[in-house]
Amino acid sequence: MSYLLAPSLAFCNAYGAGLTDINMSYNYGKVGLFALAALAEKQHGVVAGLAGCGLMKSVISVSCILIQDLKTGHLTLTSPRTMLVSQAIGTTIGCVVSPLCFLLFYKAPYAVIYRNIAILGVKGFSALPYHCLQLCYGFFGFTVGINLVKDFSPPRIGKWMPLPMAMAVPFLVGAYFSIDMCVGTLIVFVWHKLNPKKAELMVPVVASSLICGEGLWTLPESILSLAGVNPPMCMKFVAS
Repeated sequence: MSYLLAPSLAFCNAYGAGLTDINMSYNYGKVGLFALAALAEKQHGVVAGLAGCGLMKSVISVSCILIQDLKTGHLTLTSPRTMLVSQAIGTTIGCVVSPLCFLLFYKAPYAVIYRNIAILGVKGFSALPYHCLQLCYGFFGFTVGINLVKDFSPPRIGKWMPLPMAMAVPFLVGAYFSIDMCVGTLIVFVWHKLNPKKAELMVPVVASSLICGEGLWTLPESILSLAGVNPPMCMKFVAS
């Protein structure tokens, strides 16, 4: 079942990664987790859901990484053959590094989160928060409607329609993504006004550098989280 579900979700993840440069495989894996846990029912649902989720995440993640690598190779005029050889070398190294990373994060809180998701899938819709399904139906209909308007309306109208895929990402990864994109879009807009030729050439390079710089912080952040270190400041909303 995991191998049957994974290709279609992998295509969706690759498409989203092409638009946003963000790997959403863990969220698509949760979709499979719900489905498999529900199919296996109460007796084996948690174990089957977690095993299938791990397998699907691995397959779906590869599609995103491949599209990002090919995208980077296209921008840098890299040989496709070189890309494939690099992929093979990286896969070989990953066979050694991945088990070591697993041992490092063996006690990370994500294991508890995914187990609870599997339990939720076994219990069914009754365990979901109030009005959760109604919100899902509403946003699904909104997404289909926006895409239809964008595809079938005249270009002067369609160009102002937002991309539902890009709108969905901040709901999953946090509001900081929206801020990053808004600030980045403003910089690109101003840069194109001041120097269009240089902007067309340098914007992908600058954007890639900023994304890589943000990604380098992931490992120290994870280590601090495992060590129980809390941020010195945070934003909190409390009841009136």
